[in-house]
Amino acid sequence: MSRLSQPELQFALDAVRRAGLLAQQIQGEMVVEGVAKGDMSPVTVADYAIQALVGRALAERFPDDVLVAEESAEELRAEAGTPMRALVYSYVERATGACTEAEVYDWIDRGAAAPAERFWTLDPVDGTKGYLRGEQYAVALALIENGQVKLGVLGCPNLGGDFNGERIGSGVLSAAVRGEGAWVAVPEETILSPHMPPMQPGGPVGAAEPLQFSQLRVSPSSDAHQARILRSVEAAHTNVDEVDQIAHLLGVQAPPVRMDSQAKYAVLAAGAGEMLFRLLSPKKPDYKERIWDQAAGSIILEEAGGRITDLCGNALDFSQGQTLKRNTGVFASNGTLHDAGLQAIRQVCKI
Repeated sequence: MSRLSQPELQFALDAVRRAGLLAQQIQGEMVVEGVAKGDMSPVTVADYAIQALVGRALAERFPDDVLVAEESAEELRAEAGTPMRALVYSYVERATGACTEAEVYDWIDRGAAAPAERFWTLDPVDGTKGYLRGEQYAVALALIENGQVKLGVLGCPNLGGDFNGERIGSGVLSAAVRGEGAWVAVPEETILSPHMPPMQPGGPVGAAEPLQFSQLRVSPSSDAHQARILRSVEAAHTNVDEVDQIAHLLGVQAPPVRMDSQAKYAVLAAGAGEMLFRLLSPKKPDYKERIWDQAAGSIILEEAGGRITDLCGNALDFSQGQTLKRNTGVFASNGTLHDAGLQAIRQVCKI
């Protein structure tokens, strides 16, 4: 990987590896059945703890950089947040060493900043339901400069080297730098657990066991009949009926691949799928995508040779704050099938 020495990329790789380990620890130690985000659930604890971990690392490495993320510490600071606060603090302290509750709040609140000319965006746990089910989820971190995603890293703790999103693997780490390609580390053992040294203030970034990277390339297929469509397990994330109509119009015969989170972009980039549709849910017809749900995955797919646009064929615009407010939905593909996909979208969705 040609730019592994780039400080920003080294920072992102190290931060996402550590965040993935923390997500695994929380998931393994808390009961996951029958809970949902908003309760004192593993995913909520993980969201806060990972955002604190990355906020702390960013303050150490790039103190002038802005972080834009999903969470704020307001709930934890309130009296009602006492039980959650204790859990979050315990996990952050374990990951970073001695710290105070006030420091944890401040690290989380780094993510409450407004986008600037240069900023990082983080989704601590992308794929809430997948995380709770013990299936696919991702930690997603990206650097955006002047409205363009410059680099992205996806940590997918349950994805395997075969990139079959419907099976549980030992984890992959995907990364891309604009103009430099997309790369993936698929070690024989999990990338996220056994060899991570403690995070020390001012310590060397990338001090974990070195990873071996190989280049990612999308599927070259131009046969829509054999296109593998990546679909969310959760029906609420899209318009299921319209996706079915698009697949029928394209003559798709291959079974869909069902999985959650931006891990789907890693699968597309690795050539294990051809299309991904995020249509507008009938329950949320005016929904606009959050930048942290798309930034890291989009650059990894593009640098692997794929294409990503909104449903009208427009490039994703990351210059509009926390949402892609100038875009409607998302369509991602291996590139060769993109025009056919857009034509089907226009016919079905009347866009």
